[in-house]
Amino acid sequence: MAERKPIESWLTDMDGVLIHEGTPIPGADAFLKGLKESGKPFLVLTNNSIYTPRDLQARLSRMGLHVPVENIWTSALATAKFLDDQRPGGTAYVIGEAGLTTALHDIGYVLTDHEPDYVVLGETRTYSFEALTKAIRLINGGARFICTNPDETGPSTEGPLPATGAVAALITKATGKKPYFAGKPNPLMMRTGLNAIGAHSETSAMIGDRMDTDVLAGLEAGMQTFLVLTGLTRPEDVENFPFRPSKTVDSIADLVSLI
Repeated sequence: MAERKPIESWLTDMDGVLIHEGTPIPGADAFLKGLKESGKPFLVLTNNSIYTPRDLQARLSRMGLHVPVENIWTSALATAKFLDDQRPGGTAYVIGEAGLTTALHDIGYVLTDHEPDYVVLGETRTYSFEALTKAIRLINGGARFICTNPDETGPSTEGPLPATGAVAALITKATGKKPYFAGKPNPLMMRTGLNAIGAHSETSAMIGDRMDTDVLAGLEAGMQTFLVLTGLTRPEDVENFPFRPSKTVDSIADLVSLI
């Protein structure tokens, strides 16, 4: 196997890697501090489209993890970048929260339920039957179906919650139309993120806690991949996939020395 080039930039997932249920994972602070001191480009990624980067910065800061706004990349931002490239100045009917609506406003999109170019589905804790019905009718009327991420469930202190991918499946069942997912494991999210920080895949690494999103997206984007065992994927789960991470470690603390 050809030897990889030294890692000059880092992408890391947030939930399960840096934090777990609102608590920093040991080593996360040292890792982020090491990145900032090294001057290497880096991004903290999340498939969750609910929050804006500014919201996430504040939430992380309250946990003692300090990440500049420009170093946070969400599936909402990746979705907005995709739509801006595809159809600049377009229109969309949006089901989602401020993270998604703000990202679309920032690229000059008009949010409307009158013959929109796109129906864009994101994460929210208040999916309404009325909104889903409207989305289905608009898609049947010709609107293109876009979804921020394919995650079928999300974590909460009470247990798993139905997430964007599960709701997208409902809409697909009702319309016969499958969405285009902009977030992980789509390598598009990684490539647009790398472009945002001026990094190159062959000298970048992705850290994640999920084989099916983080590791797969990093692999398909051409990066080195590190799986941490502080989130959803267990060591025995790795063998169930037809691909492998470059390396599996216990936690983010084991990667501080590699910066």
